[in-house]
Amino acid sequence: MATATAKRNNDNGATFSLPVEGMTCASCVGRVEKVLKALPNVAVANVNLATERAEVTFHGPADAAGAAQAIENAGYSVPEETTELAIGGMTCASCVGRVEKALKAAPGVIDANVNLATEKATIRHLAGVASLAILEEAVRNTGYEARRVGAEPATDREREGREREYGALKRSLALAAILTLPVFALEMGSHFIPGVHEWIMDTIGHRESWIIQFMLTTLVLFGPGRRFFRKGIPALLRLAPDMNSLVALGTAAAYGYSVVATFASSVLPAGTVNVYYEAAAVIVTLILLGRTLEAKAKGRTSEAIKRLMGLQAKTARVVRDGNTVEVPLDQVRAGDLVQVRPGEKVPVDGEVVEGSSFVDESMITGEPVPVQKGSGAEVVGGTINKTGSFTFRATKVGADTVLAQIIRMVEQAQGSKLPIQALVDKVTAWFVPAVMAAATLTVLVWLVLGPEPALSFALVNGVAVLIIACPCAMGLATPTSIMVGTGRGAELGVLFRKGEALQSLKGVEVVALDKTGTLTKGRPELTDLIVASGFDEAEVLALAAAVETRSEHPIAEAIVEAANGRGLTVAPADGFEALPGYGVSASVQGRRVEVGADRYMAKLGYDVAAFAASADRLGGEGKSPLYAAIDGRLAAIIAVSDPIKPSTPQAIAALHALGLKVAMITGDNRRTAEAIARQVGIDEVVAEVLPDGKVAAVKRLREGGRQVAFVGDGINDAPALAEADVGLAIGTGTDIAIESADVVLMSGDLRGVANAITLSKATIRNIKQNLFWAFAYNVVLIPVAAGVLYPVDGTLLSPIVAAGAMALSSVFVLGNALRLRAFQAPAADPASQPSAAALATS
Repeated sequence: MATATAKRNNDNGATFSLPVEGMTCASCVGRVEKVLKALPNVAVANVNLATERAEVTFHGPADAAGAAQAIENAGYSVPEETTELAIGGMTCASCVGRVEKALKAAPGVIDANVNLATEKATIRHLAGVASLAILEEAVRNTGYEARRVGAEPATDREREGREREYGALKRSLALAAILTLPVFALEMGSHFIPGVHEWIMDTIGHRESWIIQFMLTTLVLFGPGRRFFRKGIPALLRLAPDMNSLVALGTAAAYGYSVVATFASSVLPAGTVNVYYEAAAVIVTLILLGRTLEAKAKGRTSEAIKRLMGLQAKTARVVRDGNTVEVPLDQVRAGDLVQVRPGEKVPVDGEVVEGSSFVDESMITGEPVPVQKGSGAEVVGGTINKTGSFTFRATKVGADTVLAQIIRMVEQAQGSKLPIQALVDKVTAWFVPAVMAAATLTVLVWLVLGPEPALSFALVNGVAVLIIACPCAMGLATPTSIMVGTGRGAELGVLFRKGEALQSLKGVEVVALDKTGTLTKGRPELTDLIVASGFDEAEVLALAAAVETRSEHPIAEAIVEAANGRGLTVAPADGFEALPGYGVSASVQGRRVEVGADRYMAKLGYDVAAFAASADRLGGEGKSPLYAAIDGRLAAIIAVSDPIKPSTPQAIAALHALGLKVAMITGDNRRTAEAIARQVGIDEVVAEVLPDGKVAAVKRLREGGRQVAFVGDGINDAPALAEADVGLAIGTGTDIAIESADVVLMSGDLRGVANAITLSKATIRNIKQNLFWAFAYNVVLIPVAAGVLYPVDGTLLSPIVAAGAMALSSVFVLGNALRLRAFQAPAADPASQPSAAALATS
């Protein structure tokens, strides 16, 4: 891996060493040095062609990103890296903004994306400039914890941490509740239950009751509630307050006022000597309750990842030094010979070298029928061996396996930000400071205009504003929906490689489909065989196949495969002759057999008029008619075509039901293309497109401002997949097509397109619901907490009620996001169901 070094020069400032790619000669070196020296704060720039590095010394603080940009502008490149950090201690959207800001300020960082729901930061930075230590230090300086998420084999990296956090919250909640209950009973019981006040006065005593409340509340605040002060106060001192700061300020205000009232009441104005211990204790308890419920719900949002990880084998039986030993999965190396017994999971990807069996690959392909595997066949980690035993050579292990890549793809999509998140980021950047300003204004207004005791009213309402204005719901609104939506998609065989596609798909108006391998099976098949009077169908097919075994043409392969599929005996052929563009002929068991196009039959002197009607019909259906002649007589007309997948018509109907236009892009002649379009109900045909013309076809379809999704599976589809607003790759296609796509349909079934679009709409709708709740909640309740309704009807919002409502807002958002787990695919796909079942039960 290319690295960069950074050091401090006492005279000139910082020096960075950057790797440079693309240099080939001394003039390249000179060009790079020139653009670097032109930067305003660069003192010295030295470029080495042999090491392909540029060492840049700055007058003052280093600007590695600026240097890299200058190199890019000169036509060269500085490699980038992506580092993933697990962030501990974040509780709200303000935390997200703070961590992102700190990371983006680190030297060499190009972009940083922090996700509250996954508690991860994805940092894109110049190779090696922003070292792991620098990134972790940047996070720690903001008051949070950071650790590297390694590139080791995909395992459940989050479960242990989440369970530990959940367990700690449950213990804190239990302790806080036990300590808070007596405080609540002593104070609120006196107000609401007749006789309790007199009983307390007679048995415990008024002052003694306050001292007991003081002791218990102190234990609550500086025991279970210490977490709010430990994180909130440092954030406040850095002038970067977060949700913990609001809780810390609110509870400290209520607690501090109560302590003064208890032990130094003489300093307070007459009529204002009251205690609010129960408010401080109950606020901490309720917020801990909300956090506990959040932690439990957050764990449920990533269950799709857990189920995917559950598909992995835990161990592998490997041949080492002639002996078979069972080793943990992470100890399997590429090149190892691995043995698999009946009923076991295939541990990693590889190629069978010995034995044979049937393997259930439904979790990858969605096909429920087990696939036969013999020597030379590829096997995929996580699939299930059904019957026999076999040995295979490991080719991909750890993070390189198909299953690990799927998990990584889902994780990346879950951690991504949608364009809709930009609004949330802008609001949360100033939200907490605005709340503190609102709380301060509330206190001042009540002190100046409020009734007596004004100080008490000011304190209670100020605390209520601080507590109710939780930005947690805003921060969770988008990422939780993305997590659950993309996870549900994975269960349905729809993988979002890029989270942005979730939002983009919603606006698609035209779905453009590649024909071969997407609409069709991608390989020619014999579809029709009509024999002339006096000939037997099986005999004609066997004789035609005997001739075609000597040909390498795809149509010949289709005829031979059809004969083999019917169990026919294909005899050897002698005297084989091929006439390019016409047909083939040979002698089979003493019989002369000729197979070819109509022009070949005419050349041989055979009249094909008897099959004229059939030929017209087959041509109109987009099939390629051929003829067979046996012993000088026209024997049959044969039709071969790339058949339409059985699910295609239903998939097109599902897209039409969504109000979308469907187009087909193909290299076929227009007559064949329109025949296929009529069969399946396609609206628009772009025919006779050369392989490099698909991008232009996508651009044409986009005219008029229409958003276009392109669906393809081949190498030549990759540019069109990248050009389209959203590219969807058939998962059974090539790696290049999949890498170019935004969405991958793991089964080869087109119904996944409608499912992906519907899931996109459901997820965005869910996000909007969450955002509406989060914003509306604060817009409505902050003024109520401030006391705007008091002059109207005397309504005031207790800090205790505010704490409960705050906790409810986050739980509501999480609960709403979790509804996406029940999303049902509108285009029922029987083939994909085993995949979902495998995920759900593993």
